[in-house]
Amino acid sequence: MSEKSEMLRHLLASIAYHATKAIRDAPVVYREFKAGKLTRTPRQILHHITGVLTYAHSFFEHYETTYFDLQPWDDEVNHFYEILSKLDKSFQEKVPNEVSEEQLLQGPMSDVMAHIGQLLMLRRLAGSPVPSENFIYANIRKGTLGPEQPDPVAPDD
Repeated sequence: MSEKSEMLRHLLASIAYHATKAIRDAPVVYREFKAGKLTRTPRQILHHITGVLTYAHSFFEHYETTYFDLQPWDDEVNHFYEILSKLDKSFQEKVPNEVSEEQLLQGPMSDVMAHIGQLLMLRRLAGSPVPSENFIYANIRKGTLGPEQPDPVAPDD
């Protein structure tokens, strides 16, 4: 496995960590919260994130489509963690077709991090902010991609 793939695996773990902060223990009202009439809800954003990650994975595995119907919250959460694991396995075992690791980083992977920021902002606007922390010291580990993420090591006061 290349150093680039190792770095992308670490980014996947970081995505899992940050996204879990946004969705763990979120109140039910947050799932469908709309900040404005033209904005996506957190459920729609999570669905989009999963679609973007599926698109990234399509450079390793063939998909008939990377567009799927919007599902209930719990199903969207499960799909998110499933595609993280599939993509992580592909980073370990394969090289992407048609694009470089850098293109995956600058495109879908960066886009996902931006959308996680939206989830966190909407959580604050919905009245349930997530405590901040110093992510330099977060216990983020390659391969830790599910909802059971470690507690913050260096939460902010």
